[in-house]
Amino acid sequence: MAELLRKVKSMKKKDKSNTQALILGKYEMGRLLGHGTFAKVYLARNATSGESVAIKVIDKEKVLKSGLIAHIKREISILRRVRHPNIVQLFEVMATKSKIYFVMEYVRGGELFNKVAKGRLKEDIARKYFQQLISAVSFCHFRGVYHRDLKPENLLLDEHGNLKVSDFGLSAVSDQIRQDGLFHTFCGTPAYVAPEVLARKGYDGAKVDIWSCGVILFVLMAGFLPFHDRNVMAMYKKIYRGDFRCPRWFPVEINRLLIRMLETKPERRFTMPQIMETSWFKKGFKHIKFYVEDDHKLSSADDDIESVESVSERSSTVSESEFESVDARRRSMPSMPRPASLNAFDLISFSAGFDLSGLFDDDGEGSRFVSGAPVNQIISKLEEIAKVVSFTVRKKDCRMSLEGSREGSVNGPLTIAAEIFELTPALVVVEMKKKGGDKVEYDEFCNKEVKPKLQNLSADNGEAVSASRSLPAYMLSDTD
Repeated sequence: MAELLRKVKSMKKKDKSNTQALILGKYEMGRLLGHGTFAKVYLARNATSGESVAIKVIDKEKVLKSGLIAHIKREISILRRVRHPNIVQLFEVMATKSKIYFVMEYVRGGELFNKVAKGRLKEDIARKYFQQLISAVSFCHFRGVYHRDLKPENLLLDEHGNLKVSDFGLSAVSDQIRQDGLFHTFCGTPAYVAPEVLARKGYDGAKVDIWSCGVILFVLMAGFLPFHDRNVMAMYKKIYRGDFRCPRWFPVEINRLLIRMLETKPERRFTMPQIMETSWFKKGFKHIKFYVEDDHKLSSADDDIESVESVSERSSTVSESEFESVDARRRSMPSMPRPASLNAFDLISFSAGFDLSGLFDDDGEGSRFVSGAPVNQIISKLEEIAKVVSFTVRKKDCRMSLEGSREGSVNGPLTIAAEIFELTPALVVVEMKKKGGDKVEYDEFCNKEVKPKLQNLSADNGEAVSASRSLPAYMLSDTD
């Protein structure tokens, strides 16, 4: 009898442990991967899909006491901007009473640093990693993001040997540039930091990242640092002077490239396009074709936005059961669903003066229009437009992604997200936003292809047109 009671207690304890391990009704937490002052990173598994992810768990109380909420919000904003095949992806952000969770891509291969620590790499392998690094960092710069702490420890490798840039904790965005057009925050890792950062006189974020990329290229090819000394001040002096020497086994082309990347005067340092135009870099390089995944993987739902806003604005909480109910609602949606209804918060946010969604939107570029046409008719029209310009269409429920295939641009192909919302039982709002690609190309596509045909669709329904006239002007205009 005693043995039976012990087994029952053991089973109950095991069941309780399994229940606790399921975070927000969605993820099974695994082993600890690493930790810092305010956060721990765990390996986890999506209980539904079986996909492995890395979850960064941030202690909300510590962050609030340290006044780092703005820092957390900026990191979220940055990771939302830089979705690229060679950048570790943020899937979603969630919160409970005491924790904030960053659900991120799990990169299995570990740090590039561990690979270099075993010795210098072969030229072709070093070139491949360098090409992927430059591709990712130049994309960040196009999106107005500057990493400011690039080093092999922050470069991960996936199971296929592809490089992934990680750790955007010290990153900055264009909005932080002062009136002199420069950044002034002293940050970075000493051995990889540019001389102008050490000078504390203001610096160009792009040029600082290019310097760090030059140091990384040297390390990949040599197996040691270009500016190294046991005495930190002596190392700083070498960095100030640009005092380094390439090993004899470096090809001449790499010597020339490094001299221009590790130029102490920022105005004379190579730019990203100049790096990508060198013959050594171009060897075997292909611009990566990629598209932005459907928004369901990017935490754009109102419930998720509200959860993070609650962390930053009010210190109120969202319970795990609420997250589970949100997830259940998403799973229960039928194949041709009724569009999501717009609430008062949504209507207010359509006005630029009250827009609270900037933290989660990529860049605010988009358009909205009102229609009385059936949802399936609107979707068919968007598919028809996409077919004319040879765009790929991806759709789920009342959301669509229109993806171009133009190659040769570091900005990536033009990608547009479209979503349909219910305004009244007879009217819907179609919202379109640029998710990737060039703004000029986006504007041209919207003005020549999308707007005329969608307006004609709206005009087909007299009730929709007359009803739309009574709506506020901001409901029918381009978003800022």
